[in-house]
Amino acid sequence: MKVKLKFIPLKYKNKEIIIIDQTKLPHKIVYKKLKNYKQLGNSIKKLEIRGAPLLGIASAFGILLAIEKFQTNNFNLFYNYFKKVANYLKSTRPTAVNLFHSIERIEKIILENKNKSIKEIKLLIKKEAEKIFNEDLEISYKIGEYGSELIKDGDVILTHCNAGGLATSGLGTALACMFIAKLKNKKFEVIATETRPLWQGARLTTWELLKWNIPVTLICDNTASYVMKLKKVNLVITGADRIAKNGDTANKIGTYNLALAAYYHKIPFYIAAPSTTFDLKIENGSQIPIEYRNSKEITMPFGKKISPDNVKTLNPAFDVTPSKLISGFITEKGILYKPFKKSFKKLL
Repeated sequence: MKVKLKFIPLKYKNKEIIIIDQTKLPHKIVYKKLKNYKQLGNSIKKLEIRGAPLLGIASAFGILLAIEKFQTNNFNLFYNYFKKVANYLKSTRPTAVNLFHSIERIEKIILENKNKSIKEIKLLIKKEAEKIFNEDLEISYKIGEYGSELIKDGDVILTHCNAGGLATSGLGTALACMFIAKLKNKKFEVIATETRPLWQGARLTTWELLKWNIPVTLICDNTASYVMKLKKVNLVITGADRIAKNGDTANKIGTYNLALAAYYHKIPFYIAAPSTTFDLKIENGSQIPIEYRNSKEITMPFGKKISPDNVKTLNPAFDVTPSKLISGFITEKGILYKPFKKSFKKLL
């Protein structure tokens, strides 16, 4: 089945990275040109570009952008500059493991070819970055294929944050399941949480679903358990930013709440994520680093002050859902069920 993408959130052209500035959506589509890796890092920090798989793609092209403009014939100077760029990009979003995986792939290319000329190494890095992008497209489609089989006519699916084309190379993870189901002419509806504090669900997920003509209802984050109680939800599918060896999963803050409510109401709760989001080096969720963000995202949403001066805030970007609450993982290699350690080892 061929999938026509509605947009491509990131392109590399003429030694520039061109992104859709996601902070401007849904009211207007603004393309932004990034001319160096520091500009890319700033866009990542400001969430102009976001989503675990897309951060992996962005980091690969960010390194390419930096090294193509760095002139030297000395391998040690070249490698030290790569490490400087890589360490900076790693610092931008510590929770999403895809970013780290892509950088590791680029570093492997560099070290395996250190006896070649810098010009040849640069070409190999460009090929690897393009490969990472193209692989994500194929992976997103496969995730969508497997996940679509879970969706039945008449279903109401709840999703959180944005795990669509804007978070990947253009198709998505959790939303890819719905997009492929739509192409198979399945009749279903989606409930999207607003997703505090930056409203990725309200601004981005609803925008994408409407582009696909999929019926969507937007709710406040704290409405989810109520609609589950009313038996308005048959299935929950979210994305992920890092998955530990035992299945504990970090995703946008509020995912844990949803998993608890779904578990109580006996609603299947699935995570859709590529194999690059699994971090089998860590045993459980307590080892996943959690990013904490600026208090102004709570006190001054969209620049509008809504709280008293000097109020204390707590603004984690992610939480960790224990594996006990997760029904399964939708990956490009199939749907992984419990016991997760065994299924992870077999397929990943």
